[in-house]
Amino acid sequence: MSTAGRPNASAPAESLAAAVRDAGFVRLAGTADGDALAAVGVLARAFRATDIPFKASVRRVPRDDGTEADVVVGVGADVGDVSVTDEPLAATAFEAARKLGADPDAMLALAGAVAAGAVPGEDAPLYEAADSRLERRPGVAVPVADLADGLAHSTLVHADFSGDGEAATAALAELDLPADLDADAHRRLASMVALRAVDEAADRAGEAVERALRPYAGGPFETLGGYADVLDACARVAPGTGVALALGHEPSGALDAWREHGRRAHAAVRESRTERHRGVVVVHAEGDAPLGTVARLTHAYRSPEPLVLAVADGEAAAHGAGAFEALDRAATAADATATGRHATGHARDVDREAFVTALREAV
Repeated sequence: MSTAGRPNASAPAESLAAAVRDAGFVRLAGTADGDALAAVGVLARAFRATDIPFKASVRRVPRDDGTEADVVVGVGADVGDVSVTDEPLAATAFEAARKLGADPDAMLALAGAVAAGAVPGEDAPLYEAADSRLERRPGVAVPVADLADGLAHSTLVHADFSGDGEAATAALAELDLPADLDADAHRRLASMVALRAVDEAADRAGEAVERALRPYAGGPFETLGGYADVLDACARVAPGTGVALALGHEPSGALDAWREHGRRAHAAVRESRTERHRGVVVVHAEGDAPLGTVARLTHAYRSPEPLVLAVADGEAAAHGAGAFEALDRAATAADATATGRHATGHARDVDREAFVTALREAV
């Protein structure tokens, strides 16, 4: 059974604002990714500023949990009374918040858009609203000042040092960078990261690594890209912490969740058993690997095929060309539940072998 995919499901900002403006209670049901989390945060802050009672949550596959609400807003999935599914979700949320009379946080919304793969400057309203708080510089987009920590746990890139603090420290030692990085040092750092990321990697790695380079400095973390990475990490492995962060609190566990997310994701990309089939690479992950991130990183840096499925007992995630459409067809055939947007998707109630077979037939 699918919970997404109906045509014209996405509500524009004006319709979203109209639907919630006079509501006595609103429930925000977001998907567990950085863009949806940022959008939930932007809307929740607007509701708080305009005295609209709300409850907010993010889940891999949002569903109606029976909570009494006048309006249920699906953020990233076609669930509830009104839904936002066109990416970047945070851009629609930002405009809806403005129409409600709130003053939304442009940095949060822009970080959500970056988490969805947007490039700052392409979405003019968001970029212009945050421009005065941003400065582009050479280097790498990480959320912390400690470069070894940043390189080891970032999921904007996958290289030989990813997920390994000692390897990241050794890679930095080879550069002999000064304590206070100047522009030249930042450029040498970026070059090292780019070269290691594309070494023996998939053809699309060269484009993928661009997300981690020439960052925008500013915001609550060291860089905008780092902020996006933390939002995405929290949404996937610590959703309660993520919602608190998106609401404007400063939960002490946000960076811990980011580190744990990076360790799990890179280990799964490196160690999981993989199968290559026509049109799809299947990653058989174990334990608590963040499947959406595993699928994205494998697609960007490892896969020769246009689609990647990361699967574990009970759930699966896909990334790549036509990912949600294929995942949705497989879910229907395998009696699972799926949700997704364009190049991403997540499914629950999955029987591993049956779902792999169904997806291969759907590609």
